Amino acid sequence: MATLYTQQTSNVRKTWLLVTGFLVAIIGLGWVFSYSLNDPIILYVAVVFSIVTNIIGYWYSDKIVLSISGAKPASREEYFDLYTVTENLAITAGLPLPKIYIIPDDAPNAFATGRDKEHATVAVTTGLLQILNRTELEGVIAHELSHIGNRDILLQTVVVILVGFVAILSDLFLRVSFFGGGRDRDNKLGGIMVIVGLVLAVLSPIVAILIQLAISRKREFLADTSGALLTRYPEGLASALEKISANSVPMKKTSNATAHLFIANPFGDTGFKGLHKLFLTHPPVDERIKALRQNGV
Repeated sequence: MATLYTQQTSNVRKTWLLVTGFLVAIIGLGWVFSYSLNDPIILYVAVVFSIVTNIIGYWYSDKIVLSISGAKPASREEYFDLYTVTENLAITAGLPLPKIYIIPDDAPNAFATGRDKEHATVAVTTGLLQILNRTELEGVIAHELSHIGNRDILLQTVVVILVGFVAILSDLFLRVSFFGGGRDRDNKLGGIMVIVGLVLAVLSPIVAILIQLAISRKREFLADTSGALLTRYPEGLASALEKISANSVPMKKTSNATAHLFIANPFGDTGFKGLHKLFLTHPPVDERIKALRQNGV
């Protein structure tokens, strides 16, 4: 019988397989583009650019996300319950106390960001604090601390950067090809590689985004699992997710680039099922609640 422990192990293994495959695919994509355009410099530039963007993302991603979300530092005096809940759970999880931010927004939501557990931040909306009781708040904070402990915050940043890099590389290839760049079309192999390059340039950004969304959904399931193990009370998070999902109003400040970081879709629950779930940043809330309530800790 599957338990929260077995789900956690399975999700970690599958996620890292996805990331590894993603990185291999990017290297292959860069080689195809450089070969098709008959310019090895493209591959070298791609490698350098990816390193630079990863460095920038590593050091400044949290500040960028907090700025986009309109988050402000929370004072201990004004948000005492939030501070004590976070402190207690951080001690239980063996994590340093993260910085705590408040987002002035009536839509209930929360997210964690930062490059590692020593430089992590948890942000919650004022709307979340208004509708949750202490037990439910513990479930949400435990979920966010699990993202920190599982190193999801860094993983998600790296994946976002890689997705953006694929889009830029694909756009560059299409522009150069459109203006007549590339190998001699009369050469059979060169012509085939150009066609392959064009197909990959069109499809690769879509595939990259789907991989990003798949990883995001898996990390949410894993954080739910880890959060329930941390509090030893899955019902707290399950009840919180019910209240959060009951809100259909989107957040005032949000972005497609950061939507996957939140505990729930900041654009509101779409309710998509079937194949439509491939394009969601989060797994359906009813599936998350079901998993929490059906599996013991």
